[in-house]
Amino acid sequence: MDRVILCAANSYEQKYYLNPKFENLPDGIKDELKVTSVIFTEDNGGILTIGFDEDGFMFFETSASDFDYYFDEIGSGLIAKKIQREKLELWDALERYYQVFFLNEDNTI
Repeated sequence: MDRVILCAANSYEQKYYLNPKFENLPDGIKDELKVTSVIFTEDNGGILTIGFDEDGFMFFETSASDFDYYFDEIGSGLIAKKIQREKLELWDALERYYQVFFLNEDNTI
């Protein structure tokens, strides 16, 4: 199985995308994903993509247009890491959700 995109925000087109496969997430979680992604791109520019790798672990990727000379790749990466630390409980819960419902793993503790 390849990587699966959960959501993405694009500052150039001012658009947010939530993968339709995740429409059944609670509204509060969907709202949190949207707010986090959109604020990130409004503050930093570029594109933020959040998804799951083939093992069910989350990834955060930042990218920018080749012509975006103001985009700070290192700074954006650091801010993405900060978001990962600050919302660790949310990301852990989303990973478990994905692993159980999409990868059919028994994730009991």
